[in-house]
Amino acid sequence: MGHMRPSFVPHRLSRWAPWLPSALTLLALAAPLEALARGGGGEHYTRPSSDSGGDGDGLPLWLLYDLIMLVFRYPKVMLPLLAIAGVAYWFYKRNLHPDATTRRALDQREAAQRTQVGFRDVSGWVNALKLKDPAFELQPVLDKTRWLFLELQKTWFRRDMTPVRPFLSDATWQRFNVQLQLLSAQGVRDAITDVEVMDIQLIGLDQSQWFDSIHVRVQARMRDTDVPSSFTDAQATDAAKKAPSESFTEVWTFVRKPGAQTRLGADLFQGKCPNCGAPFAGGAANTCEYCGAVVNSGNYDWTLSEITQGVEHVRHHKTVDGLLAAREVDPALNLEILEDRASLLFWKWIDAQSHGDAKPLGKVAREDAVASLGSELEELRRKGRRRVFLECAVGAVDVRALQVDPSGYDVAHVEIRWSARMGVGPLDQRPPKLPTVPQRFVFSLMRKHGAQTNSANGMSTDRCPQCNATLTDSAATTCDFCGTQLGSGERDWVLASALPYEAWNVEHDERYQAAVLRKSVAVEDARSKGPADGADLVMDVQERQRLLYMMAAIAAADGEVSSSERKLLKLCSERWGVDWANVEMALGVGAQLFERLVPRGSPEAEVFLRKIVEMAMVDGRIDRKERRMLETAAAHLGVEEKLTSMLGER
Repeated sequence: MGHMRPSFVPHRLSRWAPWLPSALTLLALAAPLEALARGGGGEHYTRPSSDSGGDGDGLPLWLLYDLIMLVFRYPKVMLPLLAIAGVAYWFYKRNLHPDATTRRALDQREAAQRTQVGFRDVSGWVNALKLKDPAFELQPVLDKTRWLFLELQKTWFRRDMTPVRPFLSDATWQRFNVQLQLLSAQGVRDAITDVEVMDIQLIGLDQSQWFDSIHVRVQARMRDTDVPSSFTDAQATDAAKKAPSESFTEVWTFVRKPGAQTRLGADLFQGKCPNCGAPFAGGAANTCEYCGAVVNSGNYDWTLSEITQGVEHVRHHKTVDGLLAAREVDPALNLEILEDRASLLFWKWIDAQSHGDAKPLGKVAREDAVASLGSELEELRRKGRRRVFLECAVGAVDVRALQVDPSGYDVAHVEIRWSARMGVGPLDQRPPKLPTVPQRFVFSLMRKHGAQTNSANGMSTDRCPQCNATLTDSAATTCDFCGTQLGSGERDWVLASALPYEAWNVEHDERYQAAVLRKSVAVEDARSKGPADGADLVMDVQERQRLLYMMAAIAAADGEVSSSERKLLKLCSERWGVDWANVEMALGVGAQLFERLVPRGSPEAEVFLRKIVEMAMVDGRIDRKERRMLETAAAHLGVEEKLTSMLGER
């Protein structure tokens, strides 16, 4: 009986049955040890512990020897099995570390999931708008969005955004212009062709007493590549035609004041003022010469206030600590205008650094903030260095807290998530190869207590509070038209500081830090229910990247990275879903990857370590390898004594 063949073994495999279990075991062991997992709209990789308990990669020698012997003894079976294993491994690695094409496909799938809505939702949003504006119809709005999308691509390609300026909020306009300047500083231009809009759909509506905000999904494709800035339009088009056509999804957010009415045949798209219907010829002031209306304010028609990549789109409602108290003094205060102003200041801050001159910030920033940044830029200039910002983009702008101070100035803390290939390079040379690094800053804006929001200007947030003229880029700290002193915060929000998250967390009142923490926990709970329910939570992929790149920069700051440190960083990259190639690049760039590293032994270092502990605890436990990683990080940060208490608190 012991020699009987099991009934489930086919007859033609009977002579291979003695070694079949070993072959299957070898095949399984030859497969990758990592497993892919997805959850909450993102993805991460986990590595189960091996039987040997070692940290090394690859097969044990005895196993490799058995595998070779089986190939020699049973080549007709083993060679096909190994071929199958190789193909399976290739497909696995392709999904674990997908190439650019695969990643774009994954992003498209993620974007589709995040922007999917039902017909009933769309009908409800349209009906809600028609209650206030009976002439509102969805299709004309979608048609105008299609036209604006195509027109914006044309103006971007021609490197002159003036034709679309009336349709954009001031911050959106500033964003495009700074991005064009950054490209020019690199000596390149963006070449695009064969632009095609595949679908446009309303996917959301937010309503407040200040603004209605509609979110429109744009699914499109185009050919896109970078070419030297000296290329003519024809040369750039020819180069773009050789690039592959790529699909993408964006979410365009338009805002309009509640009560504004659709003017059929009499709006900006027909070349008319959306308020009085008179001919509108454009111009830098964006003001109707007949009625004085600011046409991109959102007070009369839909104004484009934000463009978000579909893969980053989330639907959420904010609660801001201190907002109600601030509105008791300034009833018109609203997050839409405040966040647009913060975004405007961000792009001016980037622009000043890329040009190595902080003086143009004088119109929108406090004198001490301009002086501080100016000193940093001057020090770099003396060393023959400059700050480099490539492919700079904003992911989110969110008001976190408002401090109301009846004795002086109110403060708005605005968190800005952004990314760029940035660093410090020689003044007269092309910038070095840099990875795209997520950044997390908090911009603190100040305004004199009692100052009122100018709701008449709406989303046109780059104006003199006295004469309402558009601010210029001159180095003067006064309005170039009426001479009013600017940058003091007497009438409008101005930049007081721009700090990395850890530095801001340490320097500001614990009450507001607690408010931010409560917000993060609430968002974390919402995000766990699905990709569309949460917002900018602490554990999102951009934050994981930021923390890991910072760890790499800290490890490389002393000029040497040990093999054990490299292994621990690789462990983090696998478990946190961050491409190891980018982490290696971060190791190569070192300390200059960030504006400044977390100082050893500082309160900022403690904040940073606590974030890493939170990351390691995301699965509810810390294993041996993770503990070694945390101990190494704590040693680099100079806060070893804090780690035990942090782990003991959990």
